[in-house]
Amino acid sequence: MLSRWPIRYKLAFGVSTLAFIVVTLSIVGLHGVNEYRRLARSISRRAHELPEAAQLTERVSELRNSLKHASRIREFPSELTESRSDFEREKFRQHMLDVKGSLSAYQKQLESPAPEEPRIGDRRQEWETVREIELVLGRIDQLIEDESWVLDGISLGLLDDNLDELHSLSNQLPIFLHERMRNFAHQVRGQYRTWIVFSWVSSLSAGALLIVLCFLFHHWIFRPLRVLIEGSRKVASGEFSHRIQLSSRDEVSELARAMNEMTSRFQEIRDDLDRQVKQRTKEVVRSEQLASVGFLAAGVAHEINNPLASVAWSAESLESRMQELLPLDTVECEERRKEIEIVQQYLRRIQEEAFRCKGITEKLLDFSRIGEVDRQSTNLHELTQGVIDMVRHLGKYRNKTIDCDCADSVVTVVNSQEIKQVVLNLLANALDSLGAEQGVVSVRLSRVGDTAKLVVADNGCGMSREVLEHLFEPFFTRRRGGEGTGLGLSITYRIVNDHGGRIEAQSDGPGKGSQFIVTLPLAKSGKSYEEERAA
Repeated sequence: MLSRWPIRYKLAFGVSTLAFIVVTLSIVGLHGVNEYRRLARSISRRAHELPEAAQLTERVSELRNSLKHASRIREFPSELTESRSDFEREKFRQHMLDVKGSLSAYQKQLESPAPEEPRIGDRRQEWETVREIELVLGRIDQLIEDESWVLDGISLGLLDDNLDELHSLSNQLPIFLHERMRNFAHQVRGQYRTWIVFSWVSSLSAGALLIVLCFLFHHWIFRPLRVLIEGSRKVASGEFSHRIQLSSRDEVSELARAMNEMTSRFQEIRDDLDRQVKQRTKEVVRSEQLASVGFLAAGVAHEINNPLASVAWSAESLESRMQELLPLDTVECEERRKEIEIVQQYLRRIQEEAFRCKGITEKLLDFSRIGEVDRQSTNLHELTQGVIDMVRHLGKYRNKTIDCDCADSVVTVVNSQEIKQVVLNLLANALDSLGAEQGVVSVRLSRVGDTAKLVVADNGCGMSREVLEHLFEPFFTRRRGGEGTGLGLSITYRIVNDHGGRIEAQSDGPGKGSQFIVTLPLAKSGKSYEEERAA
């Protein structure tokens, strides 16, 4: 599913996952740092209370010591003097002021902003103890209002009890903080264990997600790119049959499909070029063969034509002399008359075959004839229709159907006699391929772009691939009974090429019919043809 996403979606997914990992680890880290900072600040603020509490305890101790000195004066009356009593009293009151000053400083420290950590910053016990200390100090103030408290044993006893209580209360002030700090680890044990587990889970999850992302990016981007590069190198090295296969449906897969289509198109173009090169090579070879045959025909035809003419004329003269010397009317013997008729028949056959050979040599001369020919604007419709009408009246083609579908006006600049020979050769071949049975020959003439297209098709014997390859070669024939010279299609091919056209033969195989396609360039304008026709 994810592999079919576009690359921008995959990158967005990867960036989002990385952002989630960074945010989660940042939250865990920032929370730990914040808790550490808050704890450090809380401890730092509460730590300022300890010196004040210690000083208060020290002042209370000094106050107790002052009371002990005052009680000694009472134990030794000899030393009891007014000045000594006043000194101890003033000294005690001074220590009382020091205790109150230390208590006031401690209260100010308690009134400072509360620490951020509530478990350590709880000061309720300290405030309760301070209030109790104030109450004790108030009772002590009441006891020392009497100027003779130094000499009063009851007052000294009460003061001693209050000072003991004051000392006990002052000693409790740092104990509260110590107990909170000692119990702090137990109180936050569940919390920090939870965060430790969360931190480990987050770290392991982040590592696993990074590994998964690396694998996905390798599978989504790097591996397809490597396959694409390797496939491109194979195609560049000449393996045009190689196709790049990618299962994803992202931009890389689209690029691979485009490269495959480009390779296929290039392969088609290359194959088409190879086919055209082979075809052009065959045409060049055929043209060279035709040129060689034409050169040979030009030399041989002249050498053979005169003896053939002499043979024909001699046979004709001999036949005339025999009719004059031995007229059949004067011969009474039946056997002799039959012999004379046989001789005359042989003489006529000699004449026919000599004239037939002479026609072959004339075709060879026509085949080898070069030079400018007279070409003019011609309507192929009229030319083709005329040839069809002429062929239909021939006796051996009467039982065969010629279906004509020709455009009304297809004007080309051609030699009409040569093009008539082309149409006649194609029609004769098509009709002869039908054999003795009835068949249909279809003739279609149309305009295709700037060319005239003539198609002569039949449903006759068809042609094999071997016949198609050698069809236009001189003296190549496959007519029944060994008839034909094999020059008709060669001459047709030469005429079409001379007119700047093309001729192609097609057949699906023996017994499946065949068709010949002739294309000739159209006249640039039909005006000259219309003017000639009007004249």
